[in-house]
Amino acid sequence: MPTRSAPADPARRFELLVEELLETPGVEPPRPGGGFGSSAVRVHKRIFVMLVRGRLVVKLPRARVDALVVDHEGVRFDANKGTPMKEWLSLDPGSTLPWLPLAREALEYVGVPAAGRSGVEPATGTRSSRR
Repeated sequence: MPTRSAPADPARRFELLVEELLETPGVEPPRPGGGFGSSAVRVHKRIFVMLVRGRLVVKLPRARVDALVVDHEGVRFDANKGTPMKEWLSLDPGSTLPWLPLAREALEYVGVPAAGRSGVEPATGTRSSRR
């Protein structure tokens, strides 16, 4: 599959990402309006990826977020409440990580209904202490 280069504009880049994600059954586009979550993409009513202040924000297992933070790929997302969220990564604008694989990883993480989860994190193979 040919790889197209990512647009420099984060909003356009996110728009293209959403188009790709909408091909997955159950994925819902961002809802019109303002406020928290207005740019969020959901699966089964659960947010898994959004664009906040020009940065890609994804929900991933805590251990995965920890590893990406240690690798300087981003920071824990803070929804302006003063407390970084353990399972949310705000990707650094200078990161070279491609957005689509991260978004798909987030989709896999939140897209499996709780009853169907084994308790093993998909990206790390470790047990989760929080669901």
